[in-house]
This record gives sequence, C-alpha cells and structure tokens, in this order.
Amino acid sequence: MEQELYEPVHEDFRALCREFLAREAVPHHDAWERDGIVDREVWRKAGAAGLLGMDVDEEYGGGGQRDFRFNAVLAEEVVASGCAGLGFGLHNDVVAPYLTDLTTEEQRKRWLPGFCSGDLVTAIAMSEPGAGSDLAGVRTSAVRDGDSYVLNGQKTFITNGDMADLVVVVAKTAPDQGAHGVSLVAVERGAPGFSRGRRLEKVGLKANDTAELFFDDCRVPADNLIGTENHGFYHLMGNLPRERLGIAVAAVAACERVLAITLEYARGREAFGRPIGKFQHNRFLLAELDTEVTIARTFLNHCVREFNAGRLTVVDAAKAKWWTTELQNKVADRCVQLHGGYGYMLEYPVAKAWLDSRVQTIYGGTTEIMKEIIGRSLGL
Repeated sequence: MEQELYEPVHEDFRALCREFLAREAVPHHDAWERDGIVDREVWRKAGAAGLLGMDVDEEYGGGGQRDFRFNAVLAEEVVASGCAGLGFGLHNDVVAPYLTDLTTEEQRKRWLPGFCSGDLVTAIAMSEPGAGSDLAGVRTSAVRDGDSYVLNGQKTFITNGDMADLVVVVAKTAPDQGAHGVSLVAVERGAPGFSRGRRLEKVGLKANDTAELFFDDCRVPADNLIGTENHGFYHLMGNLPRERLGIAVAAVAACERVLAITLEYARGREAFGRPIGKFQHNRFLLAELDTEVTIARTFLNHCVREFNAGRLTVVDAAKAKWWTTELQNKVADRCVQLHGGYGYMLEYPVAKAWLDSRVQTIYGGTTEIMKEIIGRSLGL
C-alpha cells in the first residue's frame, strides 16, 4: 500500500535506523536471546546515533521532535530487522512522557541526559503477582517518612527490569482511597532495599530482559515523586493510549514482515509440481491476510496522525491495540501453517515471529480489557 504517513525526513531516519540495527543488533541478537538480555553497550550506541529520546527537548540531549512518526519508524525497523527483543520501545514510547511531561526541572536535568545517551535505561513497574490489568489493585506501598518515601512490595513481568537504572514504580500512597491513592515514584539503581529477582524465562522476546522487582523498606527521596501525589492513576490513564499505539505499530509491522516472508516462500516452495501459492486455498488465504493487514495499516496510520494532533482517544487507542495484536497472532499462526514443518523450525524466521507475537494481546492491557473500554464507550 502506498504510504502517506511519512515524509522524506522520516524516511531518512528510517535509513539511519536500518543501518544501525544491521550493524549493531542483527549480528548479536542470537547471542542476546541465549543470554536473556542485550549487551548494555547497544544502548549507548543507540543514544549516540540519536535513537533514544527523539521527542525529548534538545537542551537535555534529545532530538527535540514531538512527532510520534519517528518513534513509529524505529519500532517498524526493529521489527523488520528481526530484533524484537530490544527494549527501546518501552524506553521511548512508554516511559518518556512520564519523564518529559510530569517531572520538575531538577528531575529533568537529573534523568533526561542519561535517558537520551543510553547511560540510563528505564522501566515502568505496574504489574504485581496479584494485580495485572487492575492497576487500582496494586499492593506495593509508598509511605511518606520525612523527606523520603519508604516502599514495600513486589513487581513482576517488568520489561527492562534487570537492565534498568531508573524504574517508575506504581505504588499506593493512600491505600484507603483505591484508584485515588496511587502515585508514581522513581526508584534508582542502588536504592537501599531495592533488589531484583530472577530474570524471567519467556516464550518469546527472549533478548528483552524481564524481571521481578522487590522493595523491602526501600527508601527513596521524596523528590523522586513523579507528577502529583495520589494522582498516579490519572497519569497512567493519560499515557496508556500512547503505549497502546506503540504496541499497535509493532503489531502491524510484524504482520507486514511475516506476510512478506510467507509470500516469498509460497512463490518458491513447490508441491505436486507447482508453487504452493498457486493452490486456490492458499492463494485465497494469503489474499485475506493481505487485505486485513492493509486495513490494519490504514487505521494505524490514522491513529498516528490523530495522536500527533493531540486527538487520539482512549477508545480508539484500545481499538487499535486489540485489533492489530489479535491480527498479528492470526497472521503469524496462518503463516506457520503455510510453511508446513519448516514453520515449526526456529531457524525459520516465521517460527520466531509466531513465538514473539503471543504476548502482544496481553501486555499494555489485554484484549478483554480493551473490549471493556470500548464497550463502556457504547453506553453498555
């Protein structure tokens, strides 16, 4: 489909991203998957190349581009390279707005230069063993004690959790107020009482470290409060559409990649004397997938434009998130089937794409939660 979303400056940035990933990520990604974590140096190289903090103001070392299309281009190229285990998207798309829009000038000076250079890797800690999508149900507490907060609790499934130097922690500061008593507190590496558990072994995205975090009378300065005390739930709700849009970008890029791989395979692989793509069932299936991916791309591009214009609604972000991620799973599954036995072999990229796709309908808000948001908007 002819792209109308991107301008020449974005395509120049795409070329930079593609060259960087080919040089600094692709040759090492298999080793990172075996290790369960990427090399720290790739973050610093990404920062030097201008791939971190694209929308952070230049005075703090960022790109100064408040244009989500740059984030989308990087996400697309990470997927296209087969290096889906890099944690740049969580850093750029999810954590960035908390540090740019909700911080004080002192906090921005303290954290943003490292954020942009790759010297300070970030994470956000929402999920707990007993609270995933229900953010109001978190049990981690942050009690004010003089000029500090004292945190107690546990977080799990934290992307970049092992690597992170700064973790935005969702905690209860007023436990009796439910969603109205949640705050965001930044915990820095080395804070007393802050420890990390095991690096979790996942089905896919194996190079992207995911960890458990523990807070045992963890004391952090009160100056590490992000935003307004007891308004954390509203801060989270305000930024979740951006997170979900980023997930949708990766989902559509993954659909396009695995479909292209499968089309090439269907043209070259022969059975019963002709390419498998010539069989009507396979040809019709690929036609259906191509149509659905085109529709997903069209709606996604609309959502990116709406986000840049400040008009992307919570409901439309939910629609984009659940539809594109469910489609990603569908496309990956059908493409594995079209590859036959080879589709089940990890040496074929379609198998890895299938494994990496499964979590997309879970994190950032499950499909069921997205449908609940949409259903409520219909007055139901």
